[in-house]
Amino acid sequence: MGDADLVFQSYGRACNTPSFFEDFYSTFMGKSPDIRAMFVNTNMEAQRGLLRSGVLWLIMHARGMSDAKIRALGESHSKKNMNINPMYYGMWLDALLETISRYDPEFSPELELTWRNTLRPSIEMIQDMYDK
Repeated sequence: MGDADLVFQSYGRACNTPSFFEDFYSTFMGKSPDIRAMFVNTNMEAQRGLLRSGVLWLIMHARGMSDAKIRALGESHSKKNMNINPMYYGMWLDALLETISRYDPEFSPELELTWRNTLRPSIEMIQDMYDK
């Protein structure tokens, strides 16, 4: 089984619990007051749905899906649109993995590294689109 498949299965185990997405945002917003400020006027129910899809797109890209969805995320998060600074993606990934570690009973340090290596190319693509 490939690394992207292991990540896909881990994500399935973790997000099977509805509170996973609420917990993620609590963890992520706890990383910085600036991050909390970005979500002040956000419909969090809708945002949790976007997160569910977005993480899946990152995983599916690693499994060979076209980069079209990743490029769309990069465009929407770019400086000229939502202005999500590339420095926040490290905190986002840390929050995601901290949350997954609490919800995936099979999570391990090895699986965390697999997650990081699997998502890195897509995250870097999104970061690289910030100034475009």
